Amino acid sequence: MNTTEELTEVVLPGKVEPEDLQVRHGAVPTPGPGQVVVRMEATGVSFAEQQMRRGRYYDQPPFPFVPGYDLVGTVQAAGEGVGTDLVGTRVAALTKTGGWASHVVVDAADTVPVPEGVGAAEAEAMVVNGATAWQMLHRKARVRAGQTVLVLGANGGVGSVLVELARVAGVKVIGTASVRHHDALRERGVTPVDYRAGDVAAQVRALAPGGVDAVFDHVGGRGVVDSWRLLAPGGTLVSYGTASTLNDEGSKQWPVLKIIARVWVWNTLPNGRRAYFYNLWAGKALAKDRFRARLRADLTEVFAALQRGDVTARVAAQLPLARVAEAVRLAESGTVAGKVVLTA
Repeated sequence: MNTTEELTEVVLPGKVEPEDLQVRHGAVPTPGPGQVVVRMEATGVSFAEQQMRRGRYYDQPPFPFVPGYDLVGTVQAAGEGVGTDLVGTRVAALTKTGGWASHVVVDAADTVPVPEGVGAAEAEAMVVNGATAWQMLHRKARVRAGQTVLVLGANGGVGSVLVELARVAGVKVIGTASVRHHDALRERGVTPVDYRAGDVAAQVRALAPGGVDAVFDHVGGRGVVDSWRLLAPGGTLVSYGTASTLNDEGSKQWPVLKIIARVWVWNTLPNGRRAYFYNLWAGKALAKDRFRARLRADLTEVFAALQRGDVTARVAAQLPLARVAEAVRLAESGTVAGKVVLTA
């Protein structure tokens, strides 16, 4: 390891404005047994960090901490028990927190190789968004060619990958977005619905009178009931967020618990429909090896789709860690399409 290097990391000290995020410096960490140090090349500003900044992510750690849900970088050093052949390779990793740093320690088993020819920023745009989209589409909803699905926020980070993967699978997609994104959605074969025009459920029913085969809902709140009611017999609801409660006060766990309770009740009904509250991290604590194997397999599929041109990595901007406040403001502005990426 280059001993002249210095660690740079962004600290979230509490519920603060982006300008109050702290950039601090220190010694580059040393990997322990089974670990590697990844020199970060790209990490993203995702919706999870937007929630964490407000203290609204349902299982975030106590303040202060270093945010950063995922990263892409090069393995710089390996700890005991890790093959030296991993050093010098570009990898992706889910971190949940800690990714907003120039050097990050992760378990070697949690790294996924990034294929040759895929840039760091492009790969980063696919890590959490791509793995989430793939697993919801193929492991939860188990879509089949000829089906029709509804994607809420079809131009968002996860939604934009979802619609492309669904189209590759031969699935018809209805997607909600503001009008300025409708032409872009049509170019990708999506039937757009304006969520600001009122009564989204009625607009969707006009397009799919018999219901849709799956709904992917990141909004949560009371609207998740409409999502359930839009399902055709045998359909699947995948709820994966609570965006509608981003600026609420009170318990950050309660919006998630309400959805989980609804899911439990809906799944007891004898109507042939299914509902899930999806979380990318679910099951890691109980079945770590299975979690890692699935993530590696699914992210490898996503990277392969990216190489083939089946999905597009949408990078809205790349800014250095020192300009993190600007990056967060941009990501939260709703004015850009694609991932805002931080670089070391």
